[in-house]
Amino acid sequence: MANNNERRWFVPNKRAESYASERKAKVHQRGQKEGQKLTDYEAGMRSGYLQCQSDHAGLYIYKKALNEGKTKQEAKKLSRIKGKHKGGNK
Repeated sequence: MANNNERRWFVPNKRAESYASERKAKVHQRGQKEGQKLTDYEAGMRSGYLQCQSDHAGLYIYKKALNEGKTKQEAKKLSRIKGKHKGGNK
């Protein structure tokens, strides 16, 4: 068990992957509550985290496109594309 003074953290995309998996299964998949059903609150927290990750990714892509000299309309369009291939160098 971790010391109370230690922070447990994950790389954000790993946490998001884990949360998406738990939401789909509707069950805790690790930790003290492993195997127990997610409460509505816990499912909501996971949804919020996943939405936040999507927002951060979109904003990052938008700002990167602006820095590359694209117009605001082009940057907005690129930032809304899901997936790894954003229409740039493939």
